[in-house]
Amino acid sequence: MVFRVDQVVLTHPYFLWICAARFRTRIYWGMEYRQLGYSGLKVSALSFGAATFGGGNEFFKAWGDTDVAEAKRLVDLCLDAGVNLFDVANVYSTGLAEEVLGKAIEGKREKLLISTKATFKMGDGPNDVGSSRYHLLQQCDASLKRLGTDYIDIYHMHGFDATTPVEETLDALNTLVHQGKVRYIACSNFSGWHLMKSLSVSERYGWARYVAHQVYYSLVGREYEWELMPLGLDQKVSALVWSPLGWGRLTGKIRRGHPLPETSRLHKTSEQGPQVEDEYLYKVVDALDAVAKETGKTVPQVALNWLLQRPTIASVIIGARNEEQLKQNLVAAEWNLTAEQVATLDKASAVQSVYPYWHQEQFADRNPSPVPQVK
Repeated sequence: MVFRVDQVVLTHPYFLWICAARFRTRIYWGMEYRQLGYSGLKVSALSFGAATFGGGNEFFKAWGDTDVAEAKRLVDLCLDAGVNLFDVANVYSTGLAEEVLGKAIEGKREKLLISTKATFKMGDGPNDVGSSRYHLLQQCDASLKRLGTDYIDIYHMHGFDATTPVEETLDALNTLVHQGKVRYIACSNFSGWHLMKSLSVSERYGWARYVAHQVYYSLVGREYEWELMPLGLDQKVSALVWSPLGWGRLTGKIRRGHPLPETSRLHKTSEQGPQVEDEYLYKVVDALDAVAKETGKTVPQVALNWLLQRPTIASVIIGARNEEQLKQNLVAAEWNLTAEQVATLDKASAVQSVYPYWHQEQFADRNPSPVPQVK
C-alpha cells in the first residue's frame, strides 16, 4: 500500500499520529488495517454496511432487501477479503437489518467486529427516541438480542440529541462500556461543537470517549473537510465514511444525457439524502471517467480509493445489493491512485466553502487545511 502525503499535512501538529497509525497497520489477505482513533482497535480499510439487509420498509427496500441466505454469502465474501467490520443500526428496517446480520454471522462472531447505532425513533412512545439513559440502555439490550451477541464492538450515537444533557448520554455509554455490553463508543452526523463538547465532558469525568465519527463524505460531498476533518486530526477521532458513492450517484451509471438507472435508490430516496446539482455531478463524473480510463478501474473503485487516501479515514463503509457488486467494490483497497490522479479529482470536485471557512482559507499559513485547497 502506497501512502500519499500532502505537503500541507506535514505542517499539521497531529500529522505524526496519522502517519504512525497508517504505518503500524498490517496487511492481511490484501486488506489494510487502520487504527480507530485514540484506541488500540484495528479496523479494515473497507467495511461492510448492512443497511441493505432486510428491506423492511419502502425507504430501505430502495437500498436493498437482502435475505439471510444472501447475507451469509456476502459476509463470507467480506471475511475472505479481510473485511473485519460490519456496520448496521437499530433503525435500519426497524431492527430487521440487525436480525438478518445476526443470523448471517452465526458461528463467526469472534472473527469480526460489529458496529451498530441508536438515537433515532424506534417506537411511538415519548421515550422511544433520543440519547437519554432510558432509551440507550433499552436500545442497547434490544440490539444485542437482535444481533444474537452479548457485546457490541462500536456503539454509535446515530445523531446528536440536543434535548438530552451530554453528560447523561456519555454517562450511560460509559456504564455500557463498564458492563461489557459495549467496547468502544462513537458518534455519527455530529457538528463540530457537538463532538468537541462531548469529548470535553468525557475528559472531565474520565469516561469513555468517542474514538470515531461516522460521517457522510464523498467526491460530491466534501463538507467533512471544512471542520470535522481538522477536528478529527486534532482530537484523534477517526472517520468511518457512510455513503461514499454520494448516495448512489457515483456508480458510473449517471452521466449527461443518460436516464437514471432503473435500480437506483435515487428514485425513492433522493430527497432524504444529500443534494447535488446536476452539472456539478457531471463534472465530477467526467473526471472519474478520465481517471478510470487511465487506471483500468471502474468509476466506483476510483471514487472509493480517493477516499481511502484522505486524512483521518479509518474505514470506508461499502454496501452491496449482490455478490458481484460487492466483489467489484472490494477491489478498491488493493491499489492506489497517483498524486496526479488525486489532484485531478480534487480539482473537479472542489466547491466554494461557506463562512467562516472561506475566510480562514485566506490565511492558510495560520489555518492549514488537511487536504490541498484546489480552486
